[in-house]
Amino acid sequence: MAMKAREIRVCLPHPALPDADWADCFEMLSARPGLSAEAVARQAFERMPKWVGVLMVLRNLVVRPFGLKGNPAGAATTVARVGFFPVISKNDAEMVLGFDDRHLDFRIVVLTEPSGDGETRIRMMTLIRRHNFLGRAYLSVIMPFHKLIVASSLSRVG
Repeated sequence: MAMKAREIRVCLPHPALPDADWADCFEMLSARPGLSAEAVARQAFERMPKWVGVLMVLRNLVVRPFGLKGNPAGAATTVARVGFFPVISKNDAEMVLGFDDRHLDFRIVVLTEPSGDGETRIRMMTLIRRHNFLGRAYLSVIMPFHKLIVASSLSRVG
C-alpha cells in the first residue's frame, strides 16, 4: 500500500552536486513493484497540475529582470528532458535532473529501490548550491511552493 511522502534527512556532500549547501529529500513507498527512477520522474514531472504551471509562469515573469533562466525548456533542444528538467544522468535506480544558473545550481535526484512485499521505495532529493544573495533569497521565497510541488509530484506516482 502506498504511503504519504515524508521528509527524511540528507547528508552532504552528495555526488550529484558535491558543492551543494542546501538539500531536502522526501521518501514514500509505492505499492507498484519494479518502478525505475525514470518511470517515477516521468510520472512526477511530465504532467504537472495546472496550478504548478501557473506558478512557473509567475516565477518566470518575476525572475526575468534579474537575468535568471526563466524557462529551462527554452534551452538547447538536443538535451534530453523529463518535463522541463534537463536530464544530467540516469540508470535504472537513479535519475539526476537539473541545471545551473547565475543565482543557484540545482539537482533533483530520483531514487528507487525494491522494498519488501513487492513495494518500491522512492526518494526525491533536491540539492542546491546557492551562489549569492539572490540565490539565498530566491530559495527562501520558493520554499513553501517547493514542498507542495514535491509532495504533489510524489502523490502522482503512488
